[in-house]
Amino acid sequence: MKPWCLVTPASRGIGLQVARRLLAETKSVPVVATAREDLDQTRESILSGLDGVEEERLHVLRADVLDESTVEEAAAECSKLFSKKDHYLHLSFALPGLLFPEKSPTQIDYDKALLTFQTNTLGPLLLLKHFSPFLPRKGTKVDSTEGLPPRAVWATMSARVGSISDNKLGGWYSYRASKAAVNQITKTFDNHLRTSAGDNAMAIALHPGTVKTGLSKEFWGNVKEEKLFSPEFATDKLLEVIRSRGVDDRGKCWDWKGEEVPP
Repeated sequence: MKPWCLVTPASRGIGLQVARRLLAETKSVPVVATAREDLDQTRESILSGLDGVEEERLHVLRADVLDESTVEEAAAECSKLFSKKDHYLHLSFALPGLLFPEKSPTQIDYDKALLTFQTNTLGPLLLLKHFSPFLPRKGTKVDSTEGLPPRAVWATMSARVGSISDNKLGGWYSYRASKAAVNQITKTFDNHLRTSAGDNAMAIALHPGTVKTGLSKEFWGNVKEEKLFSPEFATDKLLEVIRSRGVDDRGKCWDWKGEEVPP
């Protein structure tokens, strides 16, 4: 069976760089990248400077985790592109993220907190709902493909602040809680994969560090220069982590250095 990859969303930041790396570092694997809008611009940004890459390997689809119908339609399009009889999803990056920092309880805004959970927590849940059926089953022959991990991986973007035991500073109530929920979703989904896929697929969560993207822009000045990563650097590190995880590492959250983030 033939593998394919999913990066959602992929219009900027880490998602954009992941899509570029997968196209550059795998020889024939199709990559599905999603964006809420400006699909042509997203496609152009992903392919820019990737000389020699077969452009037909890239499929850019519309998906907005705040609108389930678009996620469902994107999954339906993938069913047309990749028949489950001949293809399986080998690597998925679920990356939706939003941050409204609350320094004290009085700063909690209901609408912003709701949007945080809709994006950071329900977003990955909807992606699981519609795209997890593409992952391999126990009887699937998983290919060893250059540039991909040895088994299928569903990776969801989390954050160190989602760790309850590591919470020493407080604040960021809705963001912390939404990411703690992502870690719980990852563990729960991995339990499902143990039954449905055995060792052919596993789920992990990822902490990329502080990355120079729009999400963290407000805090760049508070981070030491050597701890403020470019999207390219973070992408390289996260891909290294994913490729080096074994079955004993499943269901956990891992940081960019390959160290476990405690629950």
